[in-house]
Amino acid sequence: MSHTDNPLSAQLINWYHDTRALPDESPLSMPRHGVSEKGFRIKNSQQTFFQTAFTLFSRLFVLAVTVILSLYGITEMHGVLTTNTVTGLQWVFLVLFSINFIWIVFAFSQALLGFLILLTPRLLKQREIDAPFKTAILLPIYNEDPVRIRATIEAMHSELLAKAPGKYAFFILSDTNRADAWVAEEHTFMDVVNKNEQGCPVYYRRRHHNSERKAGNIGDWVQRWGGGYGAMIVLDADSIMSAESMVKLSRRLAAAPGVGLIQTLPSIVFANTLYGRLQQFANQCFGPVYAEGLSSWHGLSSNFWGHNAIIRTEAFAAACHLPILSGKPPFGGHVLSHDFMEAALLRRAGWGVRFDTDIQASFEEAPPSLIDVLIRDRRWCQGNLQHAHFILAKGFVLPTRLHLFSGLMSYLSAVFWLSLIIVGLAIAIQAAFVRPEYFANPSLFPTWPVFDSERALRLFVVSMAIVLAPKAFGWFAAMIHIPRCLRFGGPVLLTLSTLLEMVMSGLYAPILMVSQVGVVFSILRGKDSGWMPQSRVDGAFGWKSVMRHHSGHTLFGTALAVISLLLSKELFYWLLPISAGLILSIPLSWLSGGTSRTKLIKMIGLLRAPEEKKPVQILVALQRKLAEIPQTQKMDVLRRLANNPQLCNWHISQLPDTEGEKLNFDPPRIIAEWKLHHADSLQQLETWLEPAETLALLRHPDCLNKLQSIGKQSL
Repeated sequence: MSHTDNPLSAQLINWYHDTRALPDESPLSMPRHGVSEKGFRIKNSQQTFFQTAFTLFSRLFVLAVTVILSLYGITEMHGVLTTNTVTGLQWVFLVLFSINFIWIVFAFSQALLGFLILLTPRLLKQREIDAPFKTAILLPIYNEDPVRIRATIEAMHSELLAKAPGKYAFFILSDTNRADAWVAEEHTFMDVVNKNEQGCPVYYRRRHHNSERKAGNIGDWVQRWGGGYGAMIVLDADSIMSAESMVKLSRRLAAAPGVGLIQTLPSIVFANTLYGRLQQFANQCFGPVYAEGLSSWHGLSSNFWGHNAIIRTEAFAAACHLPILSGKPPFGGHVLSHDFMEAALLRRAGWGVRFDTDIQASFEEAPPSLIDVLIRDRRWCQGNLQHAHFILAKGFVLPTRLHLFSGLMSYLSAVFWLSLIIVGLAIAIQAAFVRPEYFANPSLFPTWPVFDSERALRLFVVSMAIVLAPKAFGWFAAMIHIPRCLRFGGPVLLTLSTLLEMVMSGLYAPILMVSQVGVVFSILRGKDSGWMPQSRVDGAFGWKSVMRHHSGHTLFGTALAVISLLLSKELFYWLLPISAGLILSIPLSWLSGGTSRTKLIKMIGLLRAPEEKKPVQILVALQRKLAEIPQTQKMDVLRRLANNPQLCNWHISQLPDTEGEKLNFDPPRIIAEWKLHHADSLQQLETWLEPAETLALLRHPDCLNKLQSIGKQSL
């Protein structure tokens, strides 16, 4: 039976357009692109000679520092290994060391550049003009807490109404695929949705087929409504920006007709766990140093991190429909790390991609615990490994290829570091148990195995200085900026927080390294990561869960420590920074999550973020809204709809109009309808329905009308 045959459904259709939480569609075409295509130069970049020269100088600076320090380190390591001949294992060690050393030097060179820029007055200012277009603010969500999303929208909405009425519109783009989460969203957003075009309208749309994940979610919006908006600001579920920052983004995009995307530097906020606060402090203290370096050498070939950025809608539609990779997941199929590739495709199509680090009040949240980070890393790793398809593809400029290679190396570097440790251990075992061949080659003089310990110590000091220097740069940059230093708690707390972050990140680093190696090999074996929603809770895992995740790390760290101690005390001490973190992985991971486990650190004032000392207005507004909005009561999805006719009717009005469409064979719907018509009560129906059947039931108005009648009978 069609839902139009039901009198109540027919009545609902009459007011369908009045209650539907969406505007009229304004489609844009999005042609799908291939892996290799012709590239184009940036048009209408409007860069001054000074800006172009600054970008060129920055690139030469990063290249020079990387080459000079890399040559020094590799030469020194060759001298450390031997003064006369190099064995096969030593050659392998030297190659692995060279890869790792170049990688850390490249990061150091960018941080050094950023540090030098931070010490000088900001001379380059981006042009701004009044934006002639409307900007959509997109919030893609996937099984998220709707109260948090509503509070975010209400906080930003009130600011935008005051600063730029009629220029912005919110779109909540749901990909939620759980029945209870879907209806909870509608219950929460029903009172927020409005169509006040003169002010700042709020719209809501849930996709019923979430193909291509977040990229497909945004692509669906572009193809249906993108034509009505000149730009879109993309936020994550945990993102928030001030109205001033969003207006500034729109004005800057309007003033740069050749730019397709402007990325901001999001600051991490609201971290209440140990691991979260470590990320938050590092992001706010050391992050600006890296960001300035990245921005300066990227120029108009920067990157995109998937959120807290503004994108020219027309450019995105024309350039950013991602290719479908050949083969099956994890390497084939849809592109997971879509953000890097969207920036790459924009740049290939001749649009500039910019990273503006001076836009303030752009915020996000971080995963609360070490385990949450490791879960997220699995999806990120798979997405970055997929980028191997594009690194040598046609049409991309060198900076873009470096972005993609950097994403790849952010996970492969863990494999290289662990390989370096294992090969180094093998060399030590060889030296301890294999008798050297003093006359392996015809010679009057013996070949003595030599290890230059003095050079080794000097190279170790240099390597550690290169690794830790960016943190020292961030500390110093904050220390000399008195107001910023005071917001971190003053010079003493800032210094203690920096030292604590160095120690704790050093302990967590080997756990991350070994975990990432496992993830890489798991993906290489063909295991797909799937699509799990990000954790927004406090990450307070119990001891059993933590032991299950980290028992392997503990055993590996113990084996590493025992073997090195049996070989020599010196080797044991050299490897102690790595083995200690792995041995302590269980208590370290347990300590990383849970807000109650950081009370002492918060009480002392360590790892404090500037926003804790002097909160930004938009964050204060968000916290106030979170306190004001009542939490949605937990209730079975069917009972919620049956007991709330207004919600049920609103839910029906949001369903896509399927009249005239060909009916497909849908087993979950058929089974759900049978159970619906044979159930004696809601309670019985709830116990009968499987999750897929509940979703199928919620997609059909005639089933929902029957549900309401059952609900009345159950009362």
